Amino acid sequence: MSVRTLIDASPMSRLQLRVMALCFLLNMLDGMDVLAISFAAPAIAEQWSISPQALGIVFSAALVGMTIGALVISPMTDKVGRRRMILASLCMVAVAMVATSAAQSVWQLALLRLLAGLGIGSMLASLTALVAEYSPDAKRNQAILVLHAAYPVGAIIAGFVAAWIVPHWGWRPLFVLAGLVSAVVIPLVFWGLPESLDFLAHRQPANALVTINRILQKMAHAPLPELPAPVAEEGASVGVAALLAPNIRAATLLLWLAFMMSFATLYFLFSWVVKLAVEAGLDVSKAMLAGISLNLGAFFGSISLGLLSARFGLARTISLFFFCAAAMSVAYGNLQVSVLVILVLIFLLMYFVQGGFTGLYAVAARLYPTEIRTTGVGWAIGAGRLGAIAGPAVAGFILGAGVPIGWTFILFSLPLVVAGLVIVRLKGVA
Repeated sequence: MSVRTLIDASPMSRLQLRVMALCFLLNMLDGMDVLAISFAAPAIAEQWSISPQALGIVFSAALVGMTIGALVISPMTDKVGRRRMILASLCMVAVAMVATSAAQSVWQLALLRLLAGLGIGSMLASLTALVAEYSPDAKRNQAILVLHAAYPVGAIIAGFVAAWIVPHWGWRPLFVLAGLVSAVVIPLVFWGLPESLDFLAHRQPANALVTINRILQKMAHAPLPELPAPVAEEGASVGVAALLAPNIRAATLLLWLAFMMSFATLYFLFSWVVKLAVEAGLDVSKAMLAGISLNLGAFFGSISLGLLSARFGLARTISLFFFCAAAMSVAYGNLQVSVLVILVLIFLLMYFVQGGFTGLYAVAARLYPTEIRTTGVGWAIGAGRLGAIAGPAVAGFILGAGVPIGWTFILFSLPLVVAGLVIVRLKGVA
C-alpha cells in the first residue's frame, strides 16, 4: 500500500493532528504579521506626518513581497522540502518583524515590510501542501478551509494586542512582540513538524526510507520495506499556455479577473479600515475594535461559505456574497451611525468579502482538470496578487487627492460587483 493510500484509508493520528495544529498556528502568525501594519498605521502616520500616498506604498510593500515569495521562492519547496522552506521562511519573518520596529523612514519601513512579505508568501504554499498531504482524502478540503481561516484569527489577536500596546507604548513594541512570537515558534516547528510523506516518497532524498518509516511509526502504521518506484508528477511540465487553450481561455481570463477584483477590495479593507475609522472620528481603541470586527467577519465568512454553497450551489453563493459585500461597502462608507452599528457593518462587510473570496479557490480547483489544476490555481492567485498590491496603493492616492471616504468605499464596491458578475458567467461550476 502506498503512503498516499495509507493516509486516505486511515483515521487521523495524533501526529497528523499535530501537523494541522502547527500549520494553523503558523498561518495565524502570518495573519498577525501581515496586518500588524494596519493597526499601527494611525500611530505611524501621526508620528511621522506621512501622506496617505506614502502609507499606501507601505501597505502594498508586504503584498509585493508575498507575490514574489509565492511565485519565485515557493517553487523551491519541491526541491528542498516543505519543512525546510517553512523553517527558513519563519526565520525570515521573525527577523524582518523585529527589524521593522527600528525603521526610521517610510522607505526603510516599506523595505522591511517587503522582506516580511517574502517570508510569508513563500511559507503559505508549503503550509497548504503539508496540510493537504497529511489529511485523508475525505477530510482534505475541510482541513485546508480551517487552515485558511487561521489568517483572520491571527489578525484578530493582533488587533487586541495593538489596542493594548499602541495607545500606551506606541507602534514599535507591536512589531518587536510579533517578531519574538515568531521566533519562539521556530523550535516548536523544528522539533514538532515532520517532513511531508508525499515529498519524501516522490523526491526520495537521502535517508528517505528511514525518515518515512520513523514518521509512519509515530502514526501507528507498519514500516515500508522499500521506497516506491519514483513517479513523475502528472502535468509537471504544463505551463501557463495550457490555461489559455481555446477551450478554457475565456474561463481562465474571467477567473483571473475575479481574483484580481476581489483581492483589490479585500486588501484595501485589511489595510485601511483602522486608519479611516480614526479619520472618521473614532478614538484609537475603538478603531482597533473596527479591525477586530473586520477579521471576525472574515473568519466566519470563510467557514460558512462551504455550508451555504453545498445547499445553494458554489457559483450562486459566491456571487451573492460579492453583491452583498458591495452593498455593505456603500453602507459602511456613507452612513452616519453609532459605533456599535459601525462595528456590525464592518463585520458583515468582511463576512461577505472574505467568504466570496475563499470560494474562488474552490472555483479554480473545480474549473481545471487534474493535469493542470495546480498550475491553474497558482496562476489565478498570482493574477489576484496584482489586485492586492494595487488596492491599498490606489486607495492611498485616491484619499490623498481629497476624495471623500464615502466615495472611496463606493469605488471599491465596484470590483466586488465585477467579481460577482464574472463568477455567474463561469461555466462548469456547480
